[in-house]
Amino acid sequence: MDNYIAEPDPSRQRNGVVEGLYGEFTDSLNARVRYSVSLTESALTIQKISSSPGQDEVVFHLADCLGCRAYKVEDEADVGAFFTAYFYPLKRRWISTGMARQKVEQCFRVALVQDPLTNLQEAERWARAIREASIRQIPRRHDVKYYEVRRPCRVMVLVNPQSGRGQALQLFSGQIEPMLTEASVPYTLVITEHQNHARDLVRETDLSQWDALVILSGDGLLFEVLNGLLEREDWEEAIQTPLGILPGGSGNALAASVHHYTKSPPAWGKELLLSCGFLLCKGLVTRLDLVSVHLASSQRIFSFLSLAWGFVADVDIESEKYRLVGPMRFLVGTLMRLASLKVYQGRLAYLPAPSFTPQNSSLCSSLPCGPNSSPNQNSRHNHSTNSNHNTAHNSSNIAITTMRTEPQPVNQKGPPDSLLADLEQPVPEHWTIVNEEDFVLVLAMFQSHLAEDLFAAPGAAADDGFIHLLYVRAGISRLALLTLFMTMEKGGHLAIGCPHLVYERVKAFRLEPLSPEGAITVDGEMVEYGPVQAQVHEGIARLISG
Repeated sequence: MDNYIAEPDPSRQRNGVVEGLYGEFTDSLNARVRYSVSLTESALTIQKISSSPGQDEVVFHLADCLGCRAYKVEDEADVGAFFTAYFYPLKRRWISTGMARQKVEQCFRVALVQDPLTNLQEAERWARAIREASIRQIPRRHDVKYYEVRRPCRVMVLVNPQSGRGQALQLFSGQIEPMLTEASVPYTLVITEHQNHARDLVRETDLSQWDALVILSGDGLLFEVLNGLLEREDWEEAIQTPLGILPGGSGNALAASVHHYTKSPPAWGKELLLSCGFLLCKGLVTRLDLVSVHLASSQRIFSFLSLAWGFVADVDIESEKYRLVGPMRFLVGTLMRLASLKVYQGRLAYLPAPSFTPQNSSLCSSLPCGPNSSPNQNSRHNHSTNSNHNTAHNSSNIAITTMRTEPQPVNQKGPPDSLLADLEQPVPEHWTIVNEEDFVLVLAMFQSHLAEDLFAAPGAAADDGFIHLLYVRAGISRLALLTLFMTMEKGGHLAIGCPHLVYERVKAFRLEPLSPEGAITVDGEMVEYGPVQAQVHEGIARLISG
């Protein structure tokens, strides 16, 4: 299913440069205003003919162009035709500081002759040339391997009408549907009716009808879709179906991560939705890591975002009652949980990632992101201060062992977990065992953002092949923990030198809660409480990104 982006059609080029167009057209609303319009391989330049040279010239980059259409108005007395180009350039916000994508339409009337058909054909020629040139100018990052969705792309859009503030359908009809129309993307809208509706649907549907599956909801609906794809008999092919994410929930973590990976200025709310809609219509596809999570009941699920235990999981679950306030629910939940801060007993072990040179990482090299970056601190159990994660034998299943991992049954769907032993067995001998047993939180991140405004793993990329493991040890004050989350908004929590915070890049981990009560969440959804382990599978899924 992976198709590399094709080179531009040589028949439409001269010496490697797309042949340009030039024309003179009137304003769509005022026939007395005329424009000269020129199209090159990278830009559409517009200037009023009555203006002085260089005056009132506007240049639109085709990388910001979503589409262009030609049409004829219903007025039979009007022999003219029209073409409208749709641009979404980064522009300064009207009120707040910074830049965000904003929609700009450029519409022109073509009335070269008195023959309506000839004028319409000329308008169609311009619209087609602008569309084709804009496809070749899709913004790409040089350090990322891209694929491209088939064009025209047949899209199934799954919308959870109950997500977030219950406005997902309005967001689709108000912002996304017009963008799909502008980009000439045919779609089928599916409104989910109950939990696991999407999971059951994608598990059974004929995927050959669709070139991409798009989710407009919170992160929970994508969790359903991914696990449904991996429950199919043809899971190896199904999981390569390009997936698009549009923020319509409270957290919108993956949407925020996708936006961040484009290196665009930060965006929230409807600005984030517009940015993700723009990326969806552009149709570039990258690889996406998935993480296989084993639960105590032997159930295996797949995650794309995070696994949390302790403080973060409690906030996620308890803030559900504040869903109507949107993304602010997490702030409210954090403040409520801080008032009754808990310590959780458990055991943690992990397989460290090998040394590497980051390529897709946006993490500043000055941040203390390497192993053992947090200052060493004595725990209240008087463990050694030489390391934050001494290895040691103990009576639990988190212990050094020379046992080899048992192979998985051949009929188990999804990729095999070659790094994990059975939960009933000790972890392999080359794993690292964390010495502490008292935690405030354990958070495993697989993408950069935990929510729109929580930049939890600044060094993460969609397909970096790592689990970004953070844990906070007992002893941290409420003020220090609040500071940690406040600085997380811009990804600065790793740089403040908090002695209770530890951050590691790992390939697999095991968590064994000892506290009788607690919660574990996977991608924001509560799962059964008990021992859990996970490993990353690098780049096995496909994500519409940029």
